[in-house]
Amino acid sequence: MSRLLFWIALAILVVMALRSKLRGMGGPAQGSDPGPGTALGEGEPMACCAHCHVYFPASESVRADGLDYCSPAHVRLPAQ
Repeated sequence: MSRLLFWIALAILVVMALRSKLRGMGGPAQGSDPGPGTALGEGEPMACCAHCHVYFPASESVRADGLDYCSPAHVRLPAQ
């Protein structure tokens, strides 16, 4: 009888852990506040590096000669 109770308790714990993990991967919980100035589904504008063509947040861009770069090192390299 104690083995049966052990396996039932173990199964319940596994199910609870899986549900918790899946809920955590789903993004913010319903009713949670995403923070000041942001709404759910609202993102930051992206920019593309003129050298390596990687997209990154526009707020982190390094501007030179009217082009956006992802780092100061790429400003010194030719645009491709």
